[in-house]
This record gives sequence, structure tokens and C-alpha cells, in this order.
Amino acid sequence: MTPPPPRTVILSPHFDDAALSLAGLIPRLPAPVTVVTVFGGAPAAHHAVSWWDSTCGFSTAAEAHRARLAEDARAAVLLGVDRAVLDHPDGPYGEGDELTGIDAYLSALPAPFPLFLLPIGTNQPDHQRVRDRALRVLAGLGAPLPLLYADLPYTGHLPEWGTAETDRALGGDPTYGLSYQDLLTRYDLDVAHDLVLDDDAWARKREAVLCYGSQLAPLAADHGSLLARRGPLRAERVWSPVRRPQPAGAVT
Repeated sequence: MTPPPPRTVILSPHFDDAALSLAGLIPRLPAPVTVVTVFGGAPAAHHAVSWWDSTCGFSTAAEAHRARLAEDARAAVLLGVDRAVLDHPDGPYGEGDELTGIDAYLSALPAPFPLFLLPIGTNQPDHQRVRDRALRVLAGLGAPLPLLYADLPYTGHLPEWGTAETDRALGGDPTYGLSYQDLLTRYDLDVAHDLVLDDDAWARKREAVLCYGSQLAPLAADHGSLLARRGPLRAERVWSPVRRPQPAGAVT
């Protein structure tokens, strides 16, 4: 039997981004949900292990990729989502290719369009590449504007994170707000989902994040109390963009 098409598609730049950013919200989204990992391809054999993967404990790039695939499969079961993995290698192993896998995946989805969620791109160039490519492809397909989610743990370092002051803080922050500020030049960003996780939702999210155990050592080195109950993952935020009228002759 052919499985039903997704009603929600989440573009996750890397294997852990959807769980880190949206594990609390995913049960509330229209099902079935498919998480699409963009930078999920196998590294070419000539690449030495990256600094990041070495810090995660791996000896080779291929070993890291195999482990990440297995971690992602376990998380998908816990989250109750389907998964699709595109063949673009992760940053240190990339060859500077265009993210054409996004084009192929989105163009192949049957009508009607599902609900799409893209990363807002918080101070992460790879995330911004995914966002911008997907926005262009969806516009070309005539799809409605997608929702945009806050990339965690990055956005979660704002002191105002998870409060009514979040958007105001993003509008002025020189580190974690630049993507938000860039999008505001083209869209009004209305809050579609604003979650501060209760204890039960937090426990489920923590369990999903722990599936990506190979990543946690360097993430904790960069982000401190990553899994603290009041840490950067405690809240999730999603915006609905509304296109602003552009001046005559402007390129969007």
C-alpha cells in the first residue's frame, strides 16, 4: 500500500535541527509529518574527518555519516514522523554544489500542497541557504508561503527567549537577530506558534534530542546547559510570513 502524502513537511538543514527546534510542536502539526534533512548526503571518500566529527568521537567521515543516519531513524520513531534524506553532504564535506535536492523533492510532492516549515536561518549560513532555496522553489511552484521556525539552540540564547519580548529582542540583536531582521525587509512576521514547553512536552523533547547523542558533546561546549530544563530548548517559536508590498521595480 502506498503511504499517504505528507500533510506537513519540515525542512531540517542537518539531522538534529528539527528535533532541537520543533520536537514540542511536531505532535500538534497536521499528520503525517515528514522531516526532510537537506545536508544528509554521504561524504566523498577523499575527505578527512572534520573537526566537528572528530570532536564527536568519530575516526572517519563515513563513520560519522552512518551513525547520524541511525540516530535520525531512532528520533523519527520517537517523534512519530516520516523522514527523507537528501544527498547534499554536510558543510565540511560539501563541494559547493547548489541545493538542487530541495528543488527535486518539493517539485515531486503531489497536490494539494502540504504545510511547509523552514528554518528562519539564525546566524547559520547553511540554514539560510536552505531557507532561501526553498522559498524560491516554493514561489516558483505557486505554493503558499511556508511557516518559519526559530533555529535552536541559537535563537534560544536571547535573554528574552520564551517571553513576550522575543520578537522585539530579535529585531535589535546583532548576533541572533540578523536573519529575522533580513526577513522583516520583505515580510511581516506574525507569530503562528509560541510554545513554552510544560514538563511532559519537555521530557518528550529531551528524549528525542538525546537520540542525537553523537552531537551533544560539541553542542554543549558551544551552548553550555543545552539540556537544562530552563535552557535554550525550553521554548519554540514559529512565524507566518506575510509578503510586504514591494516598491515598483524591486527585485524580491
